[in-house]
Amino acid sequence: MTTAGDIMHRGAQWIPAHETLDRAAQLMRELGVGALPISDENERLCGILTDRDIVIGCVAMGRDPSKVTAGEMAQGTPRWIEANADISDVLREMKEHQIRRLPVIENKRLVGMISEADLALNLRENEIGQWAESVYARTGAPTTH
Repeated sequence: MTTAGDIMHRGAQWIPAHETLDRAAQLMRELGVGALPISDENERLCGILTDRDIVIGCVAMGRDPSKVTAGEMAQGTPRWIEANADISDVLREMKEHQIRRLPVIENKRLVGMISEADLALNLRENEIGQWAESVYARTGAPTTH
């Protein structure tokens, strides 16, 4: 059985909800990622911040990224998966919620992230095709998370 922990990208880092978007962008650059899970004061997942969120939800709206926090950008119920979950559960979660990135949790702690690239590296071609069709077909584009 292939699990979420088997295919995830290790080393994912939180951005605290109180951190500003300019700091989040710097951290994304340093880590070479396009998304960061947002943590509350108890290091619990309260959202995911993407580079697109910063551009569309802040900069394009004329807001100052040094004055807007990651927590202000957190929307909806964050999705996540346990590290020991089967890959079929990962695919189902991502398909049902049309998301491209999924935090992986173990013992209530962030241990990794699963992205489209991780799926592409670890799934068979037909599985990737089915996943992409379900995520992209409904609205033409997935959400950024």
